[in-house]
Amino acid sequence: MFGEEAQPKAAAAPSSASAYPGPGRVTGDVVVHDPTMFRAPDGRYLLHSTHGNLEVRTSTDRVAFSRKGDAFSKPPAWWSRYSAENDPWAPDLSHHGGRYLMYYSVSKFHSNTSAIALATSTTGLPGSWKDQGIVYSSTAGNDYNAIDPDLFVDDDGKWWLAFGSHWSGIKMIRLDPGTGKQYAGDTTRHSLASRSAAPRAVEGPTVVKRNGYYYLFASYDTCCSGTASTYKIKVGRATKPTGPYYDRNGVAMNNDGGTVVMASHGSVIGPGGQDIMPDGGKDLLVYHYYDGKGKGAPKLGVNLLNWRGGWPTTY
Repeated sequence: MFGEEAQPKAAAAPSSASAYPGPGRVTGDVVVHDPTMFRAPDGRYLLHSTHGNLEVRTSTDRVAFSRKGDAFSKPPAWWSRYSAENDPWAPDLSHHGGRYLMYYSVSKFHSNTSAIALATSTTGLPGSWKDQGIVYSSTAGNDYNAIDPDLFVDDDGKWWLAFGSHWSGIKMIRLDPGTGKQYAGDTTRHSLASRSAAPRAVEGPTVVKRNGYYYLFASYDTCCSGTASTYKIKVGRATKPTGPYYDRNGVAMNNDGGTVVMASHGSVIGPGGQDIMPDGGKDLLVYHYYDGKGKGAPKLGVNLLNWRGGWPTTY
């Protein structure tokens, strides 16, 4: 079925929600949404998330987190064109060329009049970010939604930006490493994952390369409804960053495919908004969930990933 993308036999997926592990222990200010985490060269953990002027938290041990303020001291003027509330979403934090990069989106619910922007910083700390403007946008006339950005740099040094939500699904464009904006020499918009039935709920892509494959993680179903949320994290893999991506059963992610990595279990409701962070030779799945024991508040979840058998599982 796969041709050159033949899949080796993998360990069985969890047979029930009870097989998913609980989040690792975190303390302090951990009420977050759409987290992205990065370990700075000095060992600090930087955690950025949705809302405010993009919330910033830090930790020295990956357990205790403290709120330190917002990335921006005030909203850039252009935000109000996409969100009357100046509400930014889903930052993606990385470090390249001696500076921190943060891609993020500005929009409002149920709208694809949206924009993805880039900000840069020398420290990654609150108030230090300089907005570099819009990278990519969408309007009501488009069949895609420019939110939930994720930067991926391939082995050849090419930069790619995955993004998207609902509408026609997850997309990817090539970026220029010199500017962090779209690469003029290749303006193709690739489709990575989509769903055939309304509301076509797939969003929040994260792309990594492991074991010779490119893996696409995405959040499926209903977000942002507290304990009524049905969010779950799914994955597929490909031999190129632009796809096509297939799940462990050989179903294309552009045709409703996706293997579940984590779903609701116990008091962990609707896990999603994920990021993958390498740390100490291992990979962490960083996400939010709605706390069934905490009135449905969005909480930080962190689990280790196991890649045995060619597919990621949490522990």
